[in-house]
Amino acid sequence: MQLYNYFRSSASFRVRIALQIKGLPYDYIPVHLLKGEHHAPEYASRVGDALVPLMVTDDGAALSQSMAIIEYLEETHPAPALLPPTPLARARVRALAQMVACEIHPLNNPRVLKYLVRELKVEEDAKNAWYRHWVRNGLEAFERQLALLAQARAAQGLAPSVLCWGDTPTLADCCLVPQIFNGRRFNVNLEGLPLTMGAFDACMALPAFQKAQPSACPDHEA
Repeated sequence: MQLYNYFRSSASFRVRIALQIKGLPYDYIPVHLLKGEHHAPEYASRVGDALVPLMVTDDGAALSQSMAIIEYLEETHPAPALLPPTPLARARVRALAQMVACEIHPLNNPRVLKYLVRELKVEEDAKNAWYRHWVRNGLEAFERQLALLAQARAAQGLAPSVLCWGDTPTLADCCLVPQIFNGRRFNVNLEGLPLTMGAFDACMALPAFQKAQPSACPDHEA
């Protein structure tokens, strides 16, 4: 498989985590977003949204959108699983993942921030305030959801979660960790989120997350 991605891209990071958890080898192909390489015809012609990541399967099929890619990997390489065994638990994990991928991240990806600055003439400080507000707001909601899920697990007689759900990485962890990385880059206040940051710290103690992080990527820049 080939993964076209950018080391700082949250969406790319999610897929790298999933690939590492599942122990799947792939060719790492960098696409530098800040240099506009995703708009080059040879890349943009392969994916309708001209974004990263793009995964090319062993059969040559091109797949876009990180969540769809991870679900594809889950279906084609089901072990180790990134979704729990029961429908209810799977729905809860997907909901956590979508809180990040669909609620937090879209407001703060580079093209949105660039539009604020270039088209709406927003000052740098205001742009950063926008970023911090929406990430913090979303993570506070994520924390509340983890607390509700902890109550539900206790009611079912399940052990407390070490990660987002249970003690093995799930789709939710694949989404949370990159968002925390980016939040730290923008100095988002991460205090007062014990369940969220506890899950993050537990993830980062695992080799798969360490190997997938931006500093481990061949195109990493300080």
